Amino acid sequence: MAINKRLSHEKLMQRVDSPYTLVIAAAKRARALNDGSKPLIEYSSTNKPVTIAMNEIIAGKVDYIRKKIDSIK
Repeated sequence: MAINKRLSHEKLMQRVDSPYTLVIAAAKRARALNDGSKPLIEYSSTNKPVTIAMNEIIAGKVDYIRKKIDSIK
């Protein structure tokens, strides 16, 4: 899948359960790309790691696992 020229908020929010999750997932993936991970989609050399990470999320190539936290009693 080629990289989208315009990121869609609606498409991004369909892939995650909250804006906070989106920020964390994109930041972690962008950091991995900066550290040398191979991109999971085709991209232009002018795209920055955060843009590539967001497009990978839209494409369904990046997943996240929410840890279960026991509630405070």
